[in-house]
Amino acid sequence: MSDLLETVRGLSKKTDSKILMVVLDGVGGLPMGVNGETELATAKTPNLDALAAGSQLGLVELVGAGITPGSGPGHLSLFGYDPLKFVVGRGALSAVGIGVKLNAGDVAVRGNFATLGEGRVVQDRRAGRPSDEKNAEIVAKLRAAIPEIDGTPVEIYTESEHRFVVVFRAAGGEVLGAQISDVDPQATGVVPMTAAAHDAASEKTAGLVNAFVTRAEQALAGETQVNGVLFRGYSDVPHFPSFADVYQLRSACIASYPMYKGLASLVGMDVLPVEGHEDALDGKVAALKENWDAYDFFYFHVKKTDSTGEDGDFAAKVKKIELFDALLPELLALNPDVLAIVGDHSTPSKLASHSWHPVPLLIRSEYGRKDAAQRYTEEEAGRGSLGLRRGTDLMPLLMANALKLNKYGA
Repeated sequence: MSDLLETVRGLSKKTDSKILMVVLDGVGGLPMGVNGETELATAKTPNLDALAAGSQLGLVELVGAGITPGSGPGHLSLFGYDPLKFVVGRGALSAVGIGVKLNAGDVAVRGNFATLGEGRVVQDRRAGRPSDEKNAEIVAKLRAAIPEIDGTPVEIYTESEHRFVVVFRAAGGEVLGAQISDVDPQATGVVPMTAAAHDAASEKTAGLVNAFVTRAEQALAGETQVNGVLFRGYSDVPHFPSFADVYQLRSACIASYPMYKGLASLVGMDVLPVEGHEDALDGKVAALKENWDAYDFFYFHVKKTDSTGEDGDFAAKVKKIELFDALLPELLALNPDVLAIVGDHSTPSKLASHSWHPVPLLIRSEYGRKDAAQRYTEEEAGRGSLGLRRGTDLMPLLMANALKLNKYGA
């Protein structure tokens, strides 16, 4: 356990106050478009504006200056776990999120279905974001074609859209290493990379990954769009200090995407069932209302602000921000003692990818100081009283504003 977590654990106390952390995935942006503003600054957000005028704002670096965080490290940082110390691959997060139990020695891998052109050149890393139904169809085809590789059982699962999960099951007491380079080049116009082991324990796993890629392309040769697979995020069974033990909180996760549910589950949050489609958000609001009395900490995840940024669709990202703004009054009506709105990383439409830029943070509580910021935007957050913070600062700040931390020292 890190020194900060250990200190916070020693100071944490139970109270009746409630904390709501809203994570607008990938919300940070860059100036773009006819007005030369970010997506947040372009969006019409009267509710966020009114909230910001009475809140504290600042900027957050999730990992460190210049370092672009993945979603896993970004969330771990927000939850108070130093992402440089607590490292977990996307594969384990996705596997746990869809209910797959990992055993000692297994390796889980996060995969993207992709579109490959002539010469295996990557044309689309997300295969046009196929429907979940098409995903399940492709997974069934791969299961039939690749039940095992050289005696190692292989399990393949649908995650969502273009995402899927592969679990290589350790057999006969062996331990499969997870220190392997990516197959996903995270770019188009190039060929997929060959997985390479970073240590001797991972040599066999790298061979399994490369064999899977070859056999998958053979099995999908008749497909026009979903005809390749890209891998990154290898992981074995991770272990984290308990969120409940560190913060003395009854905590709940409200999310739809498996990876985020998996991460919340790994740190010990209860993952609440959510009805309906991610894009509508109605099911998430309903889950929050239905369970409001049962918990004192809620993690509420909004995904599409990230997906639209990854697609490079500035206008669509603006629209997703505006949709969140429209439902904000329902969250405020619950009257949380502390409300935080933050991102787990920036995903500027201008880059169509995650970026290193700090994300805006808003904290509303009864105990906030006056703040110069008047809107929830990157520029205004830079004027806020919270300044530039590390992601791991967020949970102690929320706990303090909820009066859930005792004094440190005499």
